[in-house]
Amino acid sequence: MSGAPLGSFPAFMRLWFSRLASTGASQMLMVAIGWQMYELTGSAWDLGLVGLLQFLPALLLVLIAGHVVDRFDRARIVALCQIAQTTIALVPAASAYRHASSRELLLATSVLLGTVKAFQMPAQQALTPLLVPIEVLPRALAFSSMGSQGAIVAGPALGGFVYVAGAQAVYAVCALLFALTSALVAGVHYARAPAPIRNMSFDTLLAGVRFVRHKPVVLGAISLDLFAVLLGGATALLPIFAKDILHTGPWGLGLLRAAPAAGAFTLALLLSRFPITRHAGRVLLGAVAIYGAATIVFGLSTSFVLSLAALVVAGAGDMVSVVVRQSLVQLDTPDAMRGRVSAVNSVFIGASNQLGEFESGVTAALIGAVGSVLLGGLGTLLVAGLWLRLFPALANRDALVSRR
Repeated sequence: MSGAPLGSFPAFMRLWFSRLASTGASQMLMVAIGWQMYELTGSAWDLGLVGLLQFLPALLLVLIAGHVVDRFDRARIVALCQIAQTTIALVPAASAYRHASSRELLLATSVLLGTVKAFQMPAQQALTPLLVPIEVLPRALAFSSMGSQGAIVAGPALGGFVYVAGAQAVYAVCALLFALTSALVAGVHYARAPAPIRNMSFDTLLAGVRFVRHKPVVLGAISLDLFAVLLGGATALLPIFAKDILHTGPWGLGLLRAAPAAGAFTLALLLSRFPITRHAGRVLLGAVAIYGAATIVFGLSTSFVLSLAALVVAGAGDMVSVVVRQSLVQLDTPDAMRGRVSAVNSVFIGASNQLGEFESGVTAALIGAVGSVLLGGLGTLLVAGLWLRLFPALANRDALVSRR
């Protein structure tokens, strides 16, 4: 069964296509909101608020969202979230069409999107293990990551192209894609349902947090990703490197931004065909170390080609880390707990990305862009070494499919 083609699991493929459309629509939506916001205010602070206001609901709703995902049908939750995003996208579309867009409307849209994603992300993560056999899950997660990375590369480009026809056109296309996604997910049914949980209580709300805290492999994998991305991310500083260090234009910045996703896409494609079967913990720590080393190379480079290559390698290392971490988290979590644990995992992921950009900006202001990236890369290497000692159960984990 482990060698069965993923196409033989129709429910999983419906979810895969839905995630492809949803991720692409989300990327297009961010292009439109970001561009509109900067046109309206010209403020970098407001651009930062857009991301922050999407992260905060996930943090505030983590306990409730996880409980909801574990109690109700996960496919229906995802479908309802897509319907909600369809409605949300139509509001700025109508405002842009009437030339009535405002800063406040775009910020409110960001809050609503963040609220919906607080439920959508853990539901999607917890749904996949119910659609394929356990031994196929690592390949399924790698294949899902490959599709997401492809959408992350293509979505912004498509959004920028459609924006030529106006912001309302982008929002309208996003609404159509979200509606398509909801129709696809609505047809997903899983053969085995997780065990029902009790009515909501303080004990059940905190169950996901307690589970992560008492599972060294899960806690180690989630926290490793948090600190590695928090320290090593250079995405927020790419405009500085493109203009002041590599002396290239907007086209060069576009290539630099696409390079990590290209590396991640390539590795996800390989892992979906050749999954990791041995030494999973060491592979995870090694991938994080490669990510940190590639970040250091990027920080030291004054060659555009070398910088591009370093970002491709960093993206590849990050994708290996993502697939192994997601597999470990999903495989070590019982079906009935996956919603609550996935909600905690989603907060960690959001925190690492958002706070990572903030950390990069602060350190760059203090010690310069190059110093910030070098410090982040060295910090990532240090984290990989520390986690080797702090989480021996993670470091010694062999097969992904083992539940012990």
